[in-house]
Amino acid sequence: MKKEVKDTIIVELGEKLKAYPHFYLVDITGLNAEKTSALRRKCFKNEIKMIVVKNTLLHRAFMASDVDFEPLYGCLKGNTAVMFTNTANSPAKLLKEYTKEGIPALKAAYAEESIFVGADKLEELAALKSKNELIADVVALLQSPAKNVVSALQSGANTIHGVLKTLGERPE
Repeated sequence: MKKEVKDTIIVELGEKLKAYPHFYLVDITGLNAEKTSALRRKCFKNEIKMIVVKNTLLHRAFMASDVDFEPLYGCLKGNTAVMFTNTANSPAKLLKEYTKEGIPALKAAYAEESIFVGADKLEELAALKSKNELIADVVALLQSPAKNVVSALQSGANTIHGVLKTLGERPE
């Protein structure tokens, strides 16, 4: 491969590292063409961009990045695919489907500005909540007291006596 082509690939990888806030390094050793195509289709359905890369080119892209990816350098061995995503837990959920087969296996991940190294982190990554899920949880928690007051007002036929009776009967 010519140096110009390598430089172009490194720049493209660097742009993807900036464009996507989360990525997973996956070992795809042992996947045949049919299984690789099936994995790519699943990735596409889940809005995950999967790219098979040369480890040395990815290492150079990491070094050129503003973020310190040094803990990931040791994972750059064997066949490596990078899964870029905007949702931190979607690749982990996809990889959990394959845990019985063991292929593809998680090498490492960069999610929520944290680095996770090792296949044992898959459960932890799958349990991560996305930004939208966390916002929904906070909104639900904030709405809960207001819903209790509204339901108490409606249950007592809108009288003070009914509200006090309803609140008095409610267990703490």
